[in-house]
Amino acid sequence: MNPKAYSPLESSVLVLNKMFMAVHVISVRRAFCLLAKQQAEVVSVEDGQYLSYDFESWAELSAYRADHFREEHDDWVRTPTVEIQAPRVIRLLEYDKVPRQAVKFNRRNIFARDNNQCQYCGRKFITSELSLDHVVPRSQGGGTTWENIVCACVQCNVRKGGRTPRQANLTLIRKPEKPKRSPMLNMKLSQKKYHTWQSFLDSAYWSVELK
Repeated sequence: MNPKAYSPLESSVLVLNKMFMAVHVISVRRAFCLLAKQQAEVVSVEDGQYLSYDFESWAELSAYRADHFREEHDDWVRTPTVEIQAPRVIRLLEYDKVPRQAVKFNRRNIFARDNNQCQYCGRKFITSELSLDHVVPRSQGGGTTWENIVCACVQCNVRKGGRTPRQANLTLIRKPEKPKRSPMLNMKLSQKKYHTWQSFLDSAYWSVELK
């Protein structure tokens, strides 16, 4: 097991532009660099209100929280002298560009869209045990698109072969569609520690890629 994968510095932070629009997802390590350079501020959701903190005031608040209350899903970064709570959302002070309009079509996003679930038998597999299947085979005119590519386990893929699901007597568990926002982001939102992101993600244009 790689311990780095569980480092608080590698947790994710939602980045907002100057107008509080979600534009990016970065690591806590990168977020601290932006805060230290005074290029960003922490946005914290407290009692239904959005409060902003620079790096110094966030460190002071973290010291108070460390002494008086912690939540199980919080991440903390230890320094030689203090503990600083990993922020979940930061806002860039000068950046005002808007997010991209398209979700990237790639293997990672297809696996995430389908939740690592074979779209024929419904069972979940690790990524290495899944393949990508053309619902309508290319030999029958099927394209390589969101609407024609699904995850399939090896057994179902072999059974289907170069046929359509109907020809192979198989049924899709759901119709493949182009996602409205990053499928990897949806996986993040399923974790309690990122629940505050939802407040900033109700806009239809959201499609930022996770890095």
